[in-house]
Amino acid sequence: MRASFNWLRSLLPGLDASAAEVGERLTRSGLELEELIAYGAACGDVVVAEVKKVERHPARDRLTLVTVDRGGAEQTVVCGAPNVPDPGGRVVLAPLGTELPDAGLTVVARDIGGVTSEGMLCSEQELGLVGGGGKGDGIIVLSSDVDALVGTPLCKALPASQDWVLDLGVTPNRPDALGHVGVARELAALFELEFTAPEADAPHKVAAGKQISDLASVVIDDTERCPHYGAAAVVDVKVGPSPDWLRYRLESLGIRAISNVVDVTNLVLLEFGQPMHAFDLDKLPGGKIVVRRARPGEVITTLDGVDRKLVEDDLLITDGERPIALAGVMGGADTEITEGATRVLLECAYFTPRGVRRTSRRHGLHSESSHRFERGIDPRGVPQVLPQAASLITRLCHGSGVPGTIIAGVPAAARKQVVLRQPKMTSLLGMPIELDRASSILTRLGCEVSRSAERPEQLDVVAPSFRPDISREEDLIEEVIRVHGIDHVPTTPRAVLPTPGRSVPTAEQRTRRAAAELGLSEALIVSFLSRAQLEAIGAADTCVVLANPMSEERNVMRTSLLPGLLDALRRARRHGVNDVRMFAVGRCFFPGDGELPSERMRFAAVLSGSRRIGLSKPEPVDVYDAKGIAVEVVERVTARTCRVEVLSRDAAPHLHPRGAGGVFVGQALAGSFGPLHPDVIERLDLDGEAMAIEIDVDLLDGLGRDTPRYKPIPVLPPVTRDLALVVDEAVTAGTLADSIRQAAGEECESVQLFDRFQGKGVPDGQKSLAFHMVFRDPKAATDPDVARTLTDQEVDQLTNSVIEAVSSQFGATVRGG
Repeated sequence: MRASFNWLRSLLPGLDASAAEVGERLTRSGLELEELIAYGAACGDVVVAEVKKVERHPARDRLTLVTVDRGGAEQTVVCGAPNVPDPGGRVVLAPLGTELPDAGLTVVARDIGGVTSEGMLCSEQELGLVGGGGKGDGIIVLSSDVDALVGTPLCKALPASQDWVLDLGVTPNRPDALGHVGVARELAALFELEFTAPEADAPHKVAAGKQISDLASVVIDDTERCPHYGAAAVVDVKVGPSPDWLRYRLESLGIRAISNVVDVTNLVLLEFGQPMHAFDLDKLPGGKIVVRRARPGEVITTLDGVDRKLVEDDLLITDGERPIALAGVMGGADTEITEGATRVLLECAYFTPRGVRRTSRRHGLHSESSHRFERGIDPRGVPQVLPQAASLITRLCHGSGVPGTIIAGVPAAARKQVVLRQPKMTSLLGMPIELDRASSILTRLGCEVSRSAERPEQLDVVAPSFRPDISREEDLIEEVIRVHGIDHVPTTPRAVLPTPGRSVPTAEQRTRRAAAELGLSEALIVSFLSRAQLEAIGAADTCVVLANPMSEERNVMRTSLLPGLLDALRRARRHGVNDVRMFAVGRCFFPGDGELPSERMRFAAVLSGSRRIGLSKPEPVDVYDAKGIAVEVVERVTARTCRVEVLSRDAAPHLHPRGAGGVFVGQALAGSFGPLHPDVIERLDLDGEAMAIEIDVDLLDGLGRDTPRYKPIPVLPPVTRDLALVVDEAVTAGTLADSIRQAAGEECESVQLFDRFQGKGVPDGQKSLAFHMVFRDPKAATDPDVARTLTDQEVDQLTNSVIEAVSSQFGATVRGG
């Protein structure tokens, strides 16, 4: 909400504070000042000047030499505008040295075609007075209505040309602060000033012999969505540009000036927070207005020129047959006020917030009108606001007001009555506030407050209709302390209770943490899916079918987390995101012993895209990435060493048979990993390969967690050997590593695979596996006093033992040996 400081001061003549002070006080009361904007910042430096002579530029055909009197002195300015007035006309001059922040320049003497320009004649755009709705590229030519002497600063000649604009962050519960009257009422409470809401002036001219009932009628078919609808008429209107003060005020507050009639409705909206709309009465057959729901297939062309197909939930303003406005959102193009309009019908209504919000979001339309209706305007404001708009149109558009107004609908709901008790207020705030002080604050905020002798410690409060957020005692207390000053609430030291000891993380928590530490992002997926999704990956059939599903795609409970993750992967790829590292932890549902299903906690992850390590070239993720994550998750959760074995097709039908692996803890199969089967990729329309991981978290929980055992840091250096073995392609690296450890004996501290190669130098059907072996005296960690460093000869003997063992077991040969 943008608020004009000049406008607020006109509503509160007693306000003696700067714009910055007002913004700071509003911020402390809950209406945050997000920005303080200087509108027309240069209008205090530019001055009114009178044109004395106009000549053609001697060297530039499109330029003009303009001699102006700036008040006691004449000077020549080179001007390129097409609308320089004849001598006697008044323009706006920026003298030398003037800074024009909105144009991003400082006025200096310039030689243009051999003539020195001693200033600049300004346009509205250069002074920052208008946006796209200004008067084109021409300079400002002041009308005869502007009563100002030559040399007068423009901000004094046209007071509306300079202002401070407060950009306020209004929370959704404060629709009253979306109008200047509401903000002024707030300031009256904060600065303890008297405030009276503005009342409508009498019409400038009245249409004789006419009544509103002769020109228009209103019927409301849906009083639930539109409880109140008001209409007024003005005839003999002359549509044209608004006066400068009105244009500048609207432009400063972010609304484009259109025409005097439309601008009046926007001015009233900014003043009272009450949206209005103007119809061309000549385009309404019989002046008939019917408020109803849309019919199937109806279409309306809104003021933005878009044809919108309506649904039955849309509330419409119609002429009895065709739609002429989307209620509370935007008017229709068919009844738009154009230059030739002479009769105007004004709409001022109350539409319920929920209905406007649904329509606005359904059609992707957010307007100044819908913004206010969605939050809830004053349901009793129609009779007060409608005459104000009609009176302004008679004055600014030279029209004649038609006597009377139409107020259709149901009676306004009773205002809410709330009791404020002083003990309750003291208890909630932790400090006492006198009831007289609370009564004064609430009265200034628009409440009706009374206090009876029988109950001296409470106030009987009737909440104003423009504050839908006040409905209970706590709301009144909040209003009191908000205005009184939250900074007055004392700080009270309190004892800090000791926190209970930390509980041991569950297997589910350890799994989630391990996945996050490994660089995976958690995805939130629903528990419902379709049987087709389970069948696509060969998962166990469901045992839980929903009786009333949200849709056929969400009609059973899941037996696997993978379908949800793969659906998210498909959507991500369609939006151009190829690098995906997602996981999910949740329950899956299987047949149980009784009527209820058995729920098991599962972990699943999906990997796709490229792997990037440092500055190296990206490479596609493969089965080894999936293996590493699966092994790490299991080992971090259980604190046990696990092993990997090849899985059969039946054990993991959704995985590629040549890449499916199982993670075992002891003899228990804890999970699986591998690339997705091509058939699964095709069924789910994944458009590319992906790696999948599944782990049974409940099984890990049942295995328990080993207590970590720490060893002293060895003080003796290790001896290392690297051994590359060529074996049959069917031999797994894990099996070969186990054989190496057994053959090397207790002196072998660790065996790690660091390379796998197939290609030149390696026979077909075989592969090269290279291991890094670390040897150290086992007593180095337990009894360092008697431990010794192993010799090369001893390590060579152990290495030869390893070679003999793997050669006899697997037919392995040393590569390059």
